[in-house]
Amino acid sequence: MRTRPLKVALLGCGVVGSEVARIMTTHAEDLAARIGAPVELAGVAVRRPSKVREGIDPALITTDATALVKRGDLDVVIEVIGGIEPARTLITTAFEHGASVVSANKALLAEDGAALHAAAEQYGRDLYYEAAVAGAIPLVRPLRESLAGDKVNRVLGIVNGTTNFILDKMDTSGAGYSEALDEATALGYAEADPTADVEGFDAAAKAAILAGIAFHTRVRIGDVHREGITEVTAADIASARRMGCTVKLLAICERAADGASVTARVHPAMIPLSHPLASVREAYNAVFVEAEAAGQLMFYGPGAGGSPTASAVLGDLVAVCRNKLNEVPGPGESAYTRLPVSPMGDVVTRYHISLDVADKPGVLAQVATVFADQGVSIDTVRQQSRPDSQETDGEASLVVVTHRAPDAALSGTVEALRKLDTVRGVASIMRVEGE
Repeated sequence: MRTRPLKVALLGCGVVGSEVARIMTTHAEDLAARIGAPVELAGVAVRRPSKVREGIDPALITTDATALVKRGDLDVVIEVIGGIEPARTLITTAFEHGASVVSANKALLAEDGAALHAAAEQYGRDLYYEAAVAGAIPLVRPLRESLAGDKVNRVLGIVNGTTNFILDKMDTSGAGYSEALDEATALGYAEADPTADVEGFDAAAKAAILAGIAFHTRVRIGDVHREGITEVTAADIASARRMGCTVKLLAICERAADGASVTARVHPAMIPLSHPLASVREAYNAVFVEAEAAGQLMFYGPGAGGSPTASAVLGDLVAVCRNKLNEVPGPGESAYTRLPVSPMGDVVTRYHISLDVADKPGVLAQVATVFADQGVSIDTVRQQSRPDSQETDGEASLVVVTHRAPDAALSGTVEALRKLDTVRGVASIMRVEGE
């Protein structure tokens, strides 16, 4: 074993960073044995130096992250501060001054991953980011390395624990969205401002990263169609249950049937209870991968939190340090296919549409005509009168489930339905996936 330690700098010392530092200290001997050399925490950049950080030598603490990454004697920089800047500049500066980088920054990778990979290649450094997607679940490395010889056609997953907890509580307890969100917040699963989670931004960033790796093409977060869960109602959950389904916020990345393009999207969807993802409960994550040779693979586990995310960071640290000792870089960006990302309208899917309609003869025929005019085939229809309606003609609930059709045609159908005099309102629209 080499006696000179590999020097590691840590940018950020919050929930994840402090756990990384703790494990590096308490498991130092094991890490050294696995790497082939000891690792030494050489500096920790923070915003609040006065905060007590148990187990970290105060002499290592600095507020000057730029000076830290410019030292020139670092082997690895671990970035867990998040956001776009200053993280982007700090990472590229680290490359320039001799360090490889391990990052958990999904937002930055989804926005500017191509430029970061280019900088890493220019300086002959590694860029690893297992922790950016699905916490402790080993997913990035299997897609990037284990399945490198296969052709991945689809990645379908639950990649946000907060939204999965909320939807699971709505399903199992009958709670409404606000009530389930309050419980998630009280338990620490949701941030004080949950927008990034509940509006799908977090999942969209992860979908962009997964699509890029799986299909060997560049996908940015702006290419990902995004819808959140704030409009999901208890009625949607109940309707899904009647269909033998449950509701999940899904990240779906697909290669087109002709192989000429890809799509990436995040939205709530009904999936059959028989699908493996339907049984993923509370704040857990799971990703279902479909490849030509390997077939169907599922990756499951805790998708967030200090310890799970730190586990993924340290796994990358071991790999990067081994590469450093062997003087060979690990796998970089693979974007040789240069496939375009098709718009959401090209996606072929199914819809579950709930309508409030006048309860009188001929309404169903009018609705069916709209579907036919848009070229959308109806699978099932369920109509139920509402005896408590205050409307003169009475009101009924009409639920239509379609066969597969282009999303643009389905959206056009909904817009045409809104214009019918007999349609009092479109109560909910949800896609049906996983069949």
